[in-house]
Amino acid sequence: MQRQRFVIVGAGLAGGTAALTLRQEGFEGEVTLLGAESHPPYSRPPLSKGYMRGEERFEDQLVAAEEAYASQEIDLQRGARAVRIDTGGKLVELEGGERRPYDRLLVTPGGRNRRPAVQGIELEGVLQLRTVEEADRIRAAARPGRRAVVVGMGFIGSEVTASLRQLGVEVTAIDGNRAPLARVLGLEVGEVLAGVHRDHGVELLREDSVAAFEGSGRVERVRTAAGRVIDCHFVVVGVGIVPNVELLSAAGAAMENGVLVDEMCRTSLPGVYAAGDIANHWHPVFGRLRVEHWNNASNQGRSAALSMLEKGGPYDYVHSFWSDQYDQSLEYLGFAASWDRLVFRGSLESRRFLAFYLHENVLQAVFGLNRGGDPEDPEKDGELKACLPLIRDRIRLDPSLLADEDHDLSAFTVS
Repeated sequence: MQRQRFVIVGAGLAGGTAALTLRQEGFEGEVTLLGAESHPPYSRPPLSKGYMRGEERFEDQLVAAEEAYASQEIDLQRGARAVRIDTGGKLVELEGGERRPYDRLLVTPGGRNRRPAVQGIELEGVLQLRTVEEADRIRAAARPGRRAVVVGMGFIGSEVTASLRQLGVEVTAIDGNRAPLARVLGLEVGEVLAGVHRDHGVELLREDSVAAFEGSGRVERVRTAAGRVIDCHFVVVGVGIVPNVELLSAAGAAMENGVLVDEMCRTSLPGVYAAGDIANHWHPVFGRLRVEHWNNASNQGRSAALSMLEKGGPYDYVHSFWSDQYDQSLEYLGFAASWDRLVFRGSLESRRFLAFYLHENVLQAVFGLNRGGDPEDPEKDGELKACLPLIRDRIRLDPSLLADEDHDLSAFTVS
């Protein structure tokens, strides 16, 4: 009998994890991993933090050593860009015309930087961050005493801002919201984070936007919609990503804020799965959502591989993420697109607290600032671990007890 052929399009964290999982689970068929970048699969979070500051090596960010793919008979093809999926013939067509047959296909192409339609965006020195090469360009520009403008104060913008300040760069940050990360964490938490950046010398221009990047061949200044003009040596634009859904969209997959997948990571196309940044997945606790964080890419990549093997079960990982900015440790567990009550345990003034996001007294998510635990795995230990069953089981809680430092979070029961 012919060996089954599993093809994975996208050699990022989700794709690399999926390929390795297939072998770990005993799959003996062909595994092909197609990546548009020239590198083996790697983790991106350090690009805005330790790697950008020169504290971590790129080799340490690899999902697995390059030789691990060959030793496990995973055909890793770097610089291989897929341009078409033929679901009828079960073929993936690559740039240049090569066609790769598949029996089951997993699509994990991630996303690309969102580029705002602003005059001067093409000027040299207007940088963005998604790949290791882009991180290298920012690091090369980030010399002490230089001046940078960071556009957007979401997670990438906030982390880049912190790293640039730690490298001795003067930073002005422009954001359309009232405070950094206010859209995700709420204004009260955002104001605390704004204070952290100000204490480290960042000039924050809030509720403003870029009208133009200006300069002769190279960016020299930024003009804002409110009329401010900021001289600079370089700019870093971090205003989110666009999921790379074009392959699956052209193939006829159902779309809505990404590629629609079920709880088993299956798209609407037969034999085709999706995971990572592009996947708008069905979650038993949160309903439909699309998540762009490291933890999701890793966990969903593994879950999709198990589904391809007809193992495992519904993808029910309770989402989490972390961020390090200066000496501040940020952790988040759950998912709260909106909330009707925000309860704090600890002191915002001391910058050591938990924030509980509730809807009708049901916990949707919890955020911790400098509350210990393992930032890379909030489920492992610490206070966020105690919140996991509260979120997963939709337990109705007494907000006053959430705020009470003397009440053990693991002692909550259904009310």
